[in-house]
Amino acid sequence: MVSLRENQFYIGGEWQEFADIIHLPVVDPASEEVVGHIAAGDAHHVDQAVAAAREAFPAFSQSSVSERLALLGRMHSLLLERSDLFADTLVKEMGAAITFARASQVPFAAEHIRVQMEVLEKYRFLTVDQHTATAKEAIGVCALITPWNWPLYQITAKVAPAIAAGCTIVLKPSELSPYSALLFAELMHDAGIPAGVFNLVNGTGESVGGALASHPDVDMISITGSTRAGVLVAQAAAPTVKRVVQELGGKSPNILLDDADFREAVAKGVLAGMRNVGQSCSAPTRMLVPAHRLGEVEGLASATARAIRVGAPLDPLTDMGPIANRAQFERVQIMIQAGIDDGAKLLCGGLGRPAGLNRGFFTQPTIFSEVTSDMRIAREEIFGPVISIIPYKDEDEAIAIANDTV
Repeated sequence: MVSLRENQFYIGGEWQEFADIIHLPVVDPASEEVVGHIAAGDAHHVDQAVAAAREAFPAFSQSSVSERLALLGRMHSLLLERSDLFADTLVKEMGAAITFARASQVPFAAEHIRVQMEVLEKYRFLTVDQHTATAKEAIGVCALITPWNWPLYQITAKVAPAIAAGCTIVLKPSELSPYSALLFAELMHDAGIPAGVFNLVNGTGESVGGALASHPDVDMISITGSTRAGVLVAQAAAPTVKRVVQELGGKSPNILLDDADFREAVAKGVLAGMRNVGQSCSAPTRMLVPAHRLGEVEGLASATARAIRVGAPLDPLTDMGPIANRAQFERVQIMIQAGIDDGAKLLCGGLGRPAGLNRGFFTQPTIFSEVTSDMRIAREEIFGPVISIIPYKDEDEAIAIANDTV
């Protein structure tokens, strides 16, 4: 059904088709070929979606907990039923290895819904403390902006709690990996979502995201994305004093203390940093290790990275597919070059695609050692399969290094 939605947005409980609309290409990162297009919305479409959400809010915010639990339960069941379809779509739109999509991307997304049901069952919307009663109410219309790196997972992470609280929603998924969001909108329709409670408008951050952030009838905006995008959303949201929730970039440290089991900790650290091709804001990409054990760590880390099988994402033997889009692929290559130029010790990987792969946004799992905190690869988020090993002399220095980021 996704291919039939190229001119459509889900607004007010139905798929609405718009003529004379701009289209954006969707590229398969494994082949670099355009596999379809999506409609690119603007402020006009945002106005319609927000109006539908605003109209639906009074009734939905007063719905019973049991009604919302039943809705979440139907969403959860449908997601599990359609898990293979979602996994295949994630492969096509962002290059996730099929085994990873089936084992992590889709099940973790389903877990957001299931856990939200557990929370809702026990949540106290009204508490009374002697002479004071505190009522917790739905915020209102929530604009949800989701990224391309965990497309379905981030949608359920935002939609499920909004539904549980009784809020209405306008979702803007990433235009770079939009198909799983279209499938999710179909799922919401089939789950019996009341008209206007869930709405979807595709488009760019500048156009749709900006219109949502500044819209006076949006009560809260939640964005997961780059720090640059987060700043723009916060600035646009300020004049209407709406609630702003952000999950932005990261440069997480992973401190290995001297008494750790290094055979286990180093391998797990490398794999955690390179999970989802390193495209996670929480990826522990700075590995801090005792200076006197640097050589040991280098050997263990290199062996782990070299064992990662990079290749066609539909091959069940593949561990790591391509970077999700061309812009990010080029960004990772620039940062690997920066590591080389700054004098870091390249242990494995490096520039260009892995051997035998001549097309697609495939990147070599790369590890640098002898990295210092003034190097770009230690300070800037790379968002690719690149680990920086940083030696420290004692725990106080390790903590100082860990905290020494913007």
